[in-house]
Amino acid sequence: MSLKSPRKVLVTGGGGFLGYTISKLLSERGDIVTSFSRRLYPELKPLNAEQVQGDISDKNAVGNACKGKEIVFHTAAKPGVWGDYKEYYRTNVEGTINVLEGCRKHDVSCLIHTSSASVVFDGNNMEGADESVPYPGVFHAHYPKTKAIAEQHVLKASLSGLKTIILRPHLIWGPRDNHLVPRIIERAKRLRIVGNGKNMVDTIYMDNAAYAHILAADSLKKNNTLSGKIYFISQGKPVLLWEMVNNILKAGGLPPITRNVHPKVAEFTGIFLETLYGIFNIRSEPIMTNFVAKELATSHWFDITAAKRDLGYAPIVTTEEGLKRLEEWLKKTNLKGTGR
Repeated sequence: MSLKSPRKVLVTGGGGFLGYTISKLLSERGDIVTSFSRRLYPELKPLNAEQVQGDISDKNAVGNACKGKEIVFHTAAKPGVWGDYKEYYRTNVEGTINVLEGCRKHDVSCLIHTSSASVVFDGNNMEGADESVPYPGVFHAHYPKTKAIAEQHVLKASLSGLKTIILRPHLIWGPRDNHLVPRIIERAKRLRIVGNGKNMVDTIYMDNAAYAHILAADSLKKNNTLSGKIYFISQGKPVLLWEMVNNILKAGGLPPITRNVHPKVAEFTGIFLETLYGIFNIRSEPIMTNFVAKELATSHWFDITAAKRDLGYAPIVTTEEGLKRLEEWLKKTNLKGTGR
């Protein structure tokens, strides 16, 4: 994907897991990359990426970072399943609004917005769902709720002239993962299979997620009619959730999860702990939440036909190859399970 002429590109959260990989691919093909993050990242220096420090909730800082850019990749977000709603809203919603205003103010030609497949998860099985699936009536966690609100702001902006594409990756993993893989490994001793272990899910290796973002920008530049579109992206083939969990544990040199717990027990535990933590204002994350219990017990995989058709997307790294790379990275980092 080499370029005839470099483009000036902004990546919010450019030092993060997905943001770094997008920045790396952009830099390798000749784009001039600026990262906007709360701190400086040494690993971005070899990419010759300019680093701008700032908070995504700072309207002026975000606006200044957008100045002179042709494309913005908005990956910065507050992930997770537990925390103060105001913090999620400030980062995921207000931060997105700031990016949109910065793009409009400085005539950015297009915005690629990173969302999440969890914005449509209603707690029930989702098998082969496509982009026509509506938002749920009730959200079971602050992250999907605020990401759904952010999506709506991006869609509204696309109706007023800003060219946008929204991507919904699901369960991104790979080397440098600071969320999914560490959570699995650190809690290995306490993990239990929720339900019968037959539920299927989508995942996406980090390089594939980053590649899809760049394809989206290239496709939007060529075809304005794609503006305002939403796309699910994944490895293209659902896997057994607990088989994937055990593959990640194997990559970390840990034994597989074999013990089960009934879904209703997991849900009750999650609701009870959420209530208890709320009453006593405990800020640390419970070992189980209602949202996590529902995700661990159900199938949630998506039809990526639209991304294949409109963006030309297909995974460039197989799950098997990704697991090999993950194992090599875990050996270097020496990440251990704590049993939390």
